Amino acid sequence: MKMIASVGAVLLLLGVLSFFVPLPHSEDHSVKVGDTKIGVQTEHSDKIPTGASVALVAAGVLVMALGLRKNQ
Repeated sequence: MKMIASVGAVLLLLGVLSFFVPLPHSEDHSVKVGDTKIGVQTEHSDKIPTGASVALVAAGVLVMALGLRKNQ
């Protein structure tokens, strides 16, 4: 498999995984006064937007097809 087709396969895999796997992130809302720290830490797990997932899948298929086509 050529390098371009491999990149397409990785994009396709990332696009498919982005439909199912959430990305965790945390936020720290705190105030520090002297030696005292008062605050709240929140954690969220959000999926990337569906449009971005579809774009990754489409780009992966396109790049993989072009990479395999050049090989012939």
